[in-house]
Amino acid sequence: MYSVINFKYRINQFEYNKREIKGLQTAEKEDEKVTKDEMWKAVSENDKSYDGLFFYAVKSTGIYCRPSCKSKLPKRDNVSFFKTAVEACEAGFRPCKRCRSDLMDYQPMKEIAQKTKKLLDEMFHERSELNEELRKVGVTQHRMVEIFKEQYGMTLNEYVNGLRLKEAKRLLTETDDEVIDIAYSVGFGSLSAFYRFFKRETNQTPSKFRKEVRKIISI
Repeated sequence: MYSVINFKYRINQFEYNKREIKGLQTAEKEDEKVTKDEMWKAVSENDKSYDGLFFYAVKSTGIYCRPSCKSKLPKRDNVSFFKTAVEACEAGFRPCKRCRSDLMDYQPMKEIAQKTKKLLDEMFHERSELNEELRKVGVTQHRMVEIFKEQYGMTLNEYVNGLRLKEAKRLLTETDDEVIDIAYSVGFGSLSAFYRFFKRETNQTPSKFRKEVRKIISI
């Protein structure tokens, strides 16, 4: 019974391997952008921002995992690194059932970018609370900026500024709120900072923008 299952597994794995690009080199090579020390640090810290960049395999268990896997940390000498899941399989390692290292549609960096964007959309006007929630995403600020920019083509600050400007224009157009109240409601700590930001982005003061928009609407 076991031999039949094992045979079927090898057939499926063979078909899977045929679909992959041949000739990929393992991530252990010295000329890779991600060094061995960096990969080991990512594994030690279960850093999910490295998922998809490489896989690590444990010789004693015969299993390969993602960097973010929560399994017990193996000894460094007992670990091998691979650029792809295919390479790990070809070396004789099995996928981890805990981190599902065999799932090809797993896109952790995209998930990080989407989670970050959701936080920005919901909390851009609450600066301190937003920073606190962003820290809970689980990656460094530098890494988060890289991931977000790769996914959306802009930095976190550029995206947040766009949200603040859009909301400020809406409030100036649709409400009679004082400019100072609008400034605080979109996340600025002072009226002067809001004025500088708004004029830089629109080449107008908030008061002038409101006046001109309402003049157009009244026509």
